[in-house]
Amino acid sequence: MAETGAAAGPFDLTGKIALVTGGGRGLGREMTLAFAQHGADVIIASRKLDVLEQAAAEIAEVTGRTITPMQCHVGQWDALGVLADEVYERFGRVDVLVNNAGMSPLYDSPSAVTEDLWRKVIDVNLTGPWRLSALIGERMQRAGGGSIINVSSTASVSPSAAELPYGAAKAGINNLTAGLAKTFAPEVRVNCLMPGPFATDISKAWHPGVFEHFKTAVPLQRAGEPHEIVGAALLLASDAGSYITGSIIRLDGGVSGIAGNG
Repeated sequence: MAETGAAAGPFDLTGKIALVTGGGRGLGREMTLAFAQHGADVIIASRKLDVLEQAAAEIAEVTGRTITPMQCHVGQWDALGVLADEVYERFGRVDVLVNNAGMSPLYDSPSAVTEDLWRKVIDVNLTGPWRLSALIGERMQRAGGGSIINVSSTASVSPSAAELPYGAAKAGINNLTAGLAKTFAPEVRVNCLMPGPFATDISKAWHPGVFEHFKTAVPLQRAGEPHEIVGAALLLASDAGSYITGSIIRLDGGVSGIAGNG
């Protein structure tokens, strides 16, 4: 990972404004840190303001960039309008939008999935990215440029029994990426990261046997480390990816290359 002040070349984001949902922890935090290290000022948004404030302070101290926490429930339609308006009022533009916030609650069986759970999963993972992309993407288009990065999951193409609503929502993200790339072209590039298993905070709840399973099920024989999302994210956010749009980049340790896994 680049050191603070080492933001030179095609990955340089100096002077850019980035908005990252779910930017206070996990993959979102890693992307926020990387963008700041490469010169961007970053707004991070999620429901938990305390988490955002702590992450913002820590990243700002390390990078010297402005990291602004904004509380927003990305699954609430009207809240996203408020977020977009406030960001543009305070910063005047967004150069990079990362739709990273997500959720995949546990359930006992398909029939045990309540309407409330279903709607929450769809709203956070699909409706929110749709609405925020529409609000920000049209502004980017009028301004003459920008990059939208959606975050999907390998569950979108090969869901387990424990993540069916989540997988369905993320499959929608894949489709949305292709559609928005055409809608906002040529000014705005829209792409998607498709992570497989990553050892973020949520992995602390995984059964130890899961990690043993990765040794045989994943060609790289392990889960991804959070910082390993950074290379692809910087590519799509910066001029290094200037001819990439409508693409889905898989970061899954090779799982998707195995027959029967999408």
